[in-house]
Amino acid sequence: MKMRRWLPAVPIIAGLTLAACAAAAPGDGATSPETAGPDFLVQGEYRGSVQNAGPWGAQVIALGSGVFRAVLLGGGLPGDGWDGTTRVVMDGHTEGGQARLKGQGWEGVISGGRLLGKGPDGKALKFSRTVRKSPTLGAAPPPGAHVLFDGRDATAWENGKVTEDGLLQVGTKSKESFEDFRLHLEFRTPFMPAARGQGRGNSGMYVQDRYEVQILDSFGLDGLDNECGGIYRQSRPRVNMCFPPLSWQTYDVEFHAARFTAGGRKTTPATLTLRHNGVVIHDHLHLSEVTPGGGKNREDFTPGPIQIQNHGNPVHVRNVWAQPLGRL
Repeated sequence: MKMRRWLPAVPIIAGLTLAACAAAAPGDGATSPETAGPDFLVQGEYRGSVQNAGPWGAQVIALGSGVFRAVLLGGGLPGDGWDGTTRVVMDGHTEGGQARLKGQGWEGVISGGRLLGKGPDGKALKFSRTVRKSPTLGAAPPPGAHVLFDGRDATAWENGKVTEDGLLQVGTKSKESFEDFRLHLEFRTPFMPAARGQGRGNSGMYVQDRYEVQILDSFGLDGLDNECGGIYRQSRPRVNMCFPPLSWQTYDVEFHAARFTAGGRKTTPATLTLRHNGVVIHDHLHLSEVTPGGGKNREDFTPGPIQIQNHGNPVHVRNVWAQPLGRL
C-alpha cells in the first residue's frame, strides 16, 4: 500500500517530563500524554536482553496510583520475536521516583526510560523504552476505495461527530453498506490506569454490523476473544498485538460475506482476515454467527455497514476507508 503521513501526529513522548504531566481527573480517560500523569512515562514497551539469554521484550502496564505490572517476554515483543510461551510477571510500585518490581524470582527497577534488574540466577536484564508504530499507519486509500473518514467531516456516518482535532467519535455506523471488502481503520484507546477489564478503553468495530472485532485497552494481557483483536465469543487473536494506550493502532480487514441459496440456506460462512498493527491475528477465519450488540441480529444475503461501538470511553478513530471487492 502507498503510505502517507496522517495528521495530527501523536505528541513526542520524549519531550515530556514528570512535572509537565498534569493528571486527568479521577475516573476520566486521558486522551493525550500531556494529561496522562507521571505513570504514563513509565508504562509502555521496552526492548532489551537477559544476560546470556538473547533478546527479550517487556510490557509495563500502569494500574493506577503508581502501581505497575511488568510482563517480560522471551525472544522479544509480541509480533517482534516473542517465542509465544516464555512469560515472566513482576509487580511493584513507585518509590522515590523509581518503579520497583519483583516476581517469580526476578526483580527490576524502572527509571529514566530504562528497566534494569536481574533474574533468579543473577543474570542481568537491561531494557530501554521503545515506541512501536504500525507499518500500515497512515495507509492511503487505493484506487476504487470509498473514503469513510479523512478528518474533515463525518458525513459518511450516521450522527457522526468530529472532535476539534479532527478525530471521529465512536457511537456511529457508516451510511454505506458493504458485502465483500477490504477495510482500513485507525483507533486510539485512552489512558485509564485505574480501570479494569471491559471498563478500560472499550469500543468495538462491527463488520457488516454483524461481527464484532473488539477494541479495548488489552495491552500486556493474554489476548482473549473479548480483548483487543478478538472476535467476540468466537475467536481469540493468534497473538495480542495491542499497543499501549494512547498509541495509534491499525486494523486492516479483508472480509467475504456469507453465501446463501435462493431459499436462504447458508452454503459458505463469512470469512475474515485481520491484521492488527500489521500482524495477522486471524487468517481466513470462518465466522459462525453474529455477535451481540450489532444492528443486524442474523446472517443473510444483505450487505451491512461498519459500526463503531460506544461504551462510554473516549476511544477515537481516524483514516477509515473501505475497498469493495468482487465476488469470489
